[in-house]
Amino acid sequence: MNQALRMLDANLNRAREALRVMEDVARFCLQSEDLCGRLKSLRHEVAAVAAGVGEPALLLAWRDTPGDVGTGISTEAEGRRSGLYQVASAACKRLTEALRVIEECLKMPGVSKDAGLARRVEQMRYASYEVEKRLLLAMGGGVRARQWGVCVLVTESACKRPWQEVVRGAIAGGAECLQLREKELDSAELLGRARALVEIARPAGVAVIINDRADIALLAGADGVHVGQEDVPVWGVRKLAGEGLLVGVSTHDLREARAAAEDGADYCGVGAMFPTATKPRVVSGPGYLREYLADAQVARLPHLAIGGITLDNVGQLRAAGCAGVAVCAAVCGSADPAGATAALVAAVRGG
Repeated sequence: MNQALRMLDANLNRAREALRVMEDVARFCLQSEDLCGRLKSLRHEVAAVAAGVGEPALLLAWRDTPGDVGTGISTEAEGRRSGLYQVASAACKRLTEALRVIEECLKMPGVSKDAGLARRVEQMRYASYEVEKRLLLAMGGGVRARQWGVCVLVTESACKRPWQEVVRGAIAGGAECLQLREKELDSAELLGRARALVEIARPAGVAVIINDRADIALLAGADGVHVGQEDVPVWGVRKLAGEGLLVGVSTHDLREARAAAEDGADYCGVGAMFPTATKPRVVSGPGYLREYLADAQVARLPHLAIGGITLDNVGQLRAAGCAGVAVCAAVCGSADPAGATAALVAAVRGG
């Protein structure tokens, strides 16, 4: 039993340390009150398990750090973390591994005065799997979309010139992202259009996002997919694509934006800013953009203000702190897509 007490002491410490790292990531990186609360609760449960083993002095008495042969063993990977996502991921793995060791040791006779303690730790371990999922998905796999200045929504029916000319003009004008939005094409036609768009945009280093269809985005080699509130959720896209696609989510209020952030969206569409004939809906207005940018939980995500944005009103959004816009008619409906895009890029940048 003495060896079991040493193992329990080491792994109780390991679990508490892992939970503190995870909690601080949720607090300072994700600004998620809900995740912070869940992790704090788990940390308190670990402390309760330690109390259930026996007197704290008993575990301390069997601690032997100088005599622990494992303290001198390490791998090269342990000494490197490429970012906070890797920090959080490593902590999650330490937590689940530590809880498993604790659970097994507690099954031994005489280790715990509470016969149900091993079962309690088993439930904690299951809870930690779900927290790991939520924490790491909320971090977006460690890879986020960069903040694009101007994204052009490409819809052939809205184009005054052939769509390929509009796309090349938008790229020449400085668009950093193109989103294919074609509701009327069947799947085969949409895939062909998506591949053609990627072929034009990729050499210029311009991102391509496909509206709604993660399967088409994957098959076409696009950078990401954009989903609405009624479309496949972020977790559904992750099941299909893992971290192979950026995922953008349309949001119309702060509640939806916070949900998108917690689900692991890579960026948010923020709108509608102004009335638009392209996609009629209730206008959220620039006030919602200000709320978004003032909220620490969601402001960490790149954003694209959308809905009725033109050269005449984009200044209002810039004044509210907007760093990126998504437009359709303002570019697609122009006889000079390159000039229209360049003017919007300058306006968003404050030029």
